[in-house]
Amino acid sequence: MAKWGNTLMKRRNFLLTVIGIFPIFTLWGEDSTQYLILTPSQSRIFRAWMVRIISAQLRSGPTPRWEQRDCVGLVRFAVAEALQTHNSKWKHANSLAWSPLPPELVLSNEQKKFRHQWKLANGSYSVYVSALELIQENTSYRGKEINQVQRGDLLFFDQGDAQHIMVWMGNFIAYHTGTVTPDDNGLRSVTYRDLMLWHDTRWHPSQNNPNFAGFYRLNFLSA
Repeated sequence: MAKWGNTLMKRRNFLLTVIGIFPIFTLWGEDSTQYLILTPSQSRIFRAWMVRIISAQLRSGPTPRWEQRDCVGLVRFAVAEALQTHNSKWKHANSLAWSPLPPELVLSNEQKKFRHQWKLANGSYSVYVSALELIQENTSYRGKEINQVQRGDLLFFDQGDAQHIMVWMGNFIAYHTGTVTPDDNGLRSVTYRDLMLWHDTRWHPSQNNPNFAGFYRLNFLSA
């Protein structure tokens, strides 16, 4: 019960942060690994790879290497693959051998740990993280205006009993519905304008939507 109470308190504080009542604290403010964040140049290359990898899933369907298929699973997979070494074997396995690709991302051994190192609410680290913990513990709030974000930044929706993450791709939004059937892989893309026109207003990425927590940026990015 105490553990659940702590989780509720963290979620309450997180939501208060979004509306400006509490200050924003991130992993990097007092953490000894602050110096490991990607440089601006590395961050730009990472973003290009992340968007390219998600685009490949949308175009060709999910690769069998992506196992946990839901909204946060898409982000975890894209991050891990963007920080991967993209050698010839990797390119052929992902049907990208003959496609134009970003420059290779050169990382230190410590930076490579970001592939599978997500901070959890209890302060430990894991290869798995929930949507709420990914946003709470591993990102920084960027606001609710689309002009404040870059490709690879995340949209976060809190519907009370469920949370949902989408990815800003630069000129459209990509996401996974969380449901997979034999006839539907769950992957979707939508323009920002069309999302703002959805009949279900809970999904509008607007200042006036209380279910839209805002745009968020991964903590290990410096630009």
